[in-house]
Amino acid sequence: MGTAGGTFLSVLPNLHSEDVLRTILLATIGAIVSFAISMALKFFIKKYKK
Repeated sequence: MGTAGGTFLSVLPNLHSEDVLRTILLATIGAIVSFAISMALKFFIKKYKK
């Protein structure tokens, strides 16, 4: 816990709001793409399994 807290506090001054927003945006896009691919694969596996 102490190491994680120290790392966070040492990185905090170097973060800019645009970096945080870009990271949030990229994480959101990644999650959406991952979900879409998993749903498509699930659909195709069901379709070809029958």
